[in-house]
Amino acid sequence: MSLRLYDTGTRSVRTFEPLEEGRVGMYVCGATPQASPHIGHLRSGVIYDVLLRWLRASGYEVTFARNVTDVDDKIIAVAAERGVPWFAIAEGNQRVFTQGYDLLGCLPPTIEPRATGHVPEMITLMRRLIEKGHAYAAGGDVYFDVKSWADEYGALSNQRLENMRSAGDTPNEELKHDPRDFALWKGAKPGEPSWETPWGDGRPGWHLECSAMATKYLGPTFDIHGGGVDLIFPHHENEIAQSQAAGDGFARYWLHNGLLTVDGEKMSKSVGNVVLLPDLLGKARPVEVRYYLASAHYRSLMDYTDAALAEAVSAYQRIEGFVTRASEVVGAGSLSVVPSGFASALDDDLGVPQALAVLHETVREGNSALASGDHDAVRSHLASVRAMADILGLDPLSPQWRTSGEEDLRPVVDALVAVALEQRQAARARKDYGAADAIRDSLSEAGVLVEDTPQGPRWELKRG
Repeated sequence: MSLRLYDTGTRSVRTFEPLEEGRVGMYVCGATPQASPHIGHLRSGVIYDVLLRWLRASGYEVTFARNVTDVDDKIIAVAAERGVPWFAIAEGNQRVFTQGYDLLGCLPPTIEPRATGHVPEMITLMRRLIEKGHAYAAGGDVYFDVKSWADEYGALSNQRLENMRSAGDTPNEELKHDPRDFALWKGAKPGEPSWETPWGDGRPGWHLECSAMATKYLGPTFDIHGGGVDLIFPHHENEIAQSQAAGDGFARYWLHNGLLTVDGEKMSKSVGNVVLLPDLLGKARPVEVRYYLASAHYRSLMDYTDAALAEAVSAYQRIEGFVTRASEVVGAGSLSVVPSGFASALDDDLGVPQALAVLHETVREGNSALASGDHDAVRSHLASVRAMADILGLDPLSPQWRTSGEEDLRPVVDALVAVALEQRQAARARKDYGAADAIRDSLSEAGVLVEDTPQGPRWELKRG
C-alpha cells in the first residue's frame, strides 16, 4: 500500500506512514448536538467512513475515535430557549446523529467518547499546561496563554499571531492576559452545568475536550485527525497548541473535508435552506444518498441540488442493476481483489471520483458480458464490482441495503406481480400483444418496471 494524503499541517500530499506498523489511530471531531444533523454533517460521516474502510481493507487495524461534544454554549442556549435540561437536548440530538450515520451505512467508531465523561482528563491537561507556564487561572476561568506558544501558534491555519483577533469565547474578556488567549475552562454560571476543579467549579471549553479525549484513547501521539475545513481555525489550531505545549506530539496527519452548500449558498436557518436527512429520503433511498455524499472528492466544496442528487441516484442504480442481473445469472459469488486502478485512485488522497470511474467502467464491461452470454466474464466482473462497491459501503447485496422497509413487503408484491407477469406471458404466447402491453403499462402505472431478459421477465420498483 502507498496511501498518500493531503496533510493540512504541511499543505502537501504526504505518503502515509503510521506511527506503529499495521496499526492506525484516527480521531475525527464529531457532533456538537444542539440540533439534528444536516447533510453537511452526514457528508463528513460518510467521508471518514470510506477512509476507515479503505485503511482496514489495506490491512490496518484501526482504532477510530469520534467524539461527542455534549456540553457547549450552543446546547445550553437551545435548552434555555426551550425550557428543558441541557442534557436532554444533547442526548436527543445525538441519537438522531447516530441514527443518521447508521442509516447511511457508516461503520460505528471504536470509541465514541463524550466530553462530560472526561473532565478528570481535562483537569490533568490544564494542570500540565499551568505548570509549564502555558496556561493561567483568572476569575474562575482557565486560559491558554497564546503568547507563550507564539512561534508555533497559527501554523496549521497558516496565520500570523499579530493578524489574529480576540478569541471572544467568554464574557470575562478583561481577565485575559491577551485578547487572543482562549478558554480552557469556563467558570460556573447560574443555571449552567458545572464540575469541580482546583480552579473553581465550571465547565470545559470546546477545544480542551478533544485534546483530552484523543490522547486518552489514541495516546500522546497518533496518526490521523480529521474534521471539516471550518474547524481548522480556531478549533484544531487550539488543539495543537494546548496539546503540544503540554508535551504531547498529538496528530501526525491533519485531514479536512470540504463544506456542503445548497444551490450555491451556505446552509443557514435564517436563509431557510438547511437540508436534513429526511428531506433527502423523500427523493432517494439511504444507499443512494450515501453514493451522492461520497461521490465528490472529500476536500472539494460540494453544492447540493436536486438535479445532482438525481444524477447520483441514476448512477447508483446502474451499479445496482448490473449486480442484480448478474447475480440472477451466475449467483452472488464472492468478492474479489479490487482492480489496481481502483486501489490507485483511493491511494491517491482518497480519490473517490476516480475510483467510481473504474467501478462504472467495470459495470459497463459486465453488462457487455451479460449481453454476449459470457458467464465466466460476468462472474469475474460481478466479483470486482461488488468488491469495489463494498469498499465504498455501497454493495447492493450487503445486508445493510437488503433489509430496508420495502423488503418486508417484497414477498407480497412479488407474488402479485408474478400473477400479472404470468398473464402477460400467456397473452404473448397467444400473440395477443395488445393485452400483453396493457398489462405491462398497468404495472408501470403502479410503479413496477418490467424488463424482458433471456432468463425471462424481471421487475423492480420505480425510484423517485
